[in-house]
Amino acid sequence: MLLTEEQTLISEMAESFARHELRPNSARWDKEEYLERTTLAALGDLGFGGIYTREEYGGSGLGRFDAALIFEQLSRGDISHAAFLSIHNMATWMIDHFGSDALRAKYVPRLTATELIASYCLTEPGAGSDAASLRTTAKRDGDAYVLNGSKVFISGAGFSDVYLVMARTSEDGARGISSFVVDGDVPGLSFGKPEVKMGWRAQPTAMVSFDDCRIPETNRVGEEGHGFRFAMAGLDGGRLNISACALGGAQDALDRALAYVQDRRQFGRAIADFQATQFKLADMETELSAARSLLYEAARKVDAEAPDKTKFCAMAKRYVTDAAFKVANEALQLHGGYGYLADYEVERIVRDLRVHQILEGTNEIMRVIISREMLKG
Repeated sequence: MLLTEEQTLISEMAESFARHELRPNSARWDKEEYLERTTLAALGDLGFGGIYTREEYGGSGLGRFDAALIFEQLSRGDISHAAFLSIHNMATWMIDHFGSDALRAKYVPRLTATELIASYCLTEPGAGSDAASLRTTAKRDGDAYVLNGSKVFISGAGFSDVYLVMARTSEDGARGISSFVVDGDVPGLSFGKPEVKMGWRAQPTAMVSFDDCRIPETNRVGEEGHGFRFAMAGLDGGRLNISACALGGAQDALDRALAYVQDRRQFGRAIADFQATQFKLADMETELSAARSLLYEAARKVDAEAPDKTKFCAMAKRYVTDAAFKVANEALQLHGGYGYLADYEVERIVRDLRVHQILEGTNEIMRVIISREMLKG
């Protein structure tokens, strides 16, 4: 798919940053379980802290297709940092898109500059795929709301400066959910112990708890009861972002495997000379090319506000993340026993990519969405 000159420059800028700043540090960040704030600040300097946030508030004013290009390239350097940045972008966009002028002015310029880092709090211990069943409450008290409850699997918990929180303001099902910006230092906000995870080790993940957290009414995003709609609107873009991160990580794994099979010799020949290796490489390249085409098509549909955008985002998320994990796993296999060693870094990519088939809606839920859209007639 042909890119404009601007899109080519944006993609090249992201690829250069990934190659020089992310890739050399990725293994260390994974081992030390360390999220690099100065790296996020540098990404903000490039305009990647508010990719599709309006320029009036410091954003780059780009589209979802542009964002897919950026996250794909950044993930070729480090999946964990790129994926975390995608979450920050989603939260920033939601505040910019749905918040009041005063709320935008208060938070968005500092978020787009990555002076502030945002996390997104939706999932709860009893509300995962069924997001409408969440139980965290926000009860009005004068000119404020008091939040009680907990969220789980929150990327950046204890690290981020602000938290975009979905909470129940009434018992009216999905229509009883509202959205709030919670500052990281508000009394009553606490964090659980960091989760020990298979992948995404560079970014902290933990429970976020609210114990009589008093939030000013002005920190509500949009109208009361509109939070679930905001969350669903954000998920289309979130699914594109996480798919792009999966695609970039898988491309990195394929690049590593391609270099390895040309260098590694067995039975007096480079293993790239064996037809079995060549066929595997061909299939991996084909899978990623097909995944890239579907992702780009879905991103263009979101930019165009196409009526079938949600179906295409679900299709892209399902196909791209499955294909990416498969390709990364095949790249590990091509490395043989060395692929299982941390020094070759392919095992890290495999670990990082596995969660992409789960978050932003499991791939089983993506099938539900796709079929539901098909059956609408």
